[in-house]
Amino acid sequence: MSLTERLAHASDRFYDRMRSSQARGVAESAPTGSLGDLKGHKYCVIVTYKKSGEPVPSPLWFGTGNGKLYFQTGATTTKIKRINRNPEVRVAAATARGRPLSAPLVGTARVLPPEEEAEAERWLQANYGLGRRLYSRLGDRVASVYVEVVPTPPG
Repeated sequence: MSLTERLAHASDRFYDRMRSSQARGVAESAPTGSLGDLKGHKYCVIVTYKKSGEPVPSPLWFGTGNGKLYFQTGATTTKIKRINRNPEVRVAAATARGRPLSAPLVGTARVLPPEEEAEAERWLQANYGLGRRLYSRLGDRVASVYVEVVPTPPG
């Protein structure tokens, strides 16, 4: 593992410890939310599931467009391993530490192929503006992937 990857994993562990204790509640709340609930927010909490079915909440930056949610994360994170194993996720608007600010929605996540990454980045930039563009240019150089979440229709 490279130094950059070790630093990224250390950073992930730090944020895991800083996560709001309320973030896990997204997995148990009634999934009555919609993508509209994320409008005006800079963070969401996404819940992925371990093999055992245990929920794991992760706060992150996101963008929405075309009726979908997009985010970027490290290609080798356990979040991606969990999504590849079980693509069902829950998402709610949240604080930077993952405290939910809306009811969750249920969706299906998939890692985007490289040819679809530009669309995802466009929606991320639309939510963050200049800050996202600077982050993208100056950010760390850990291999990353984009993920698309398609909400599951209620009922």
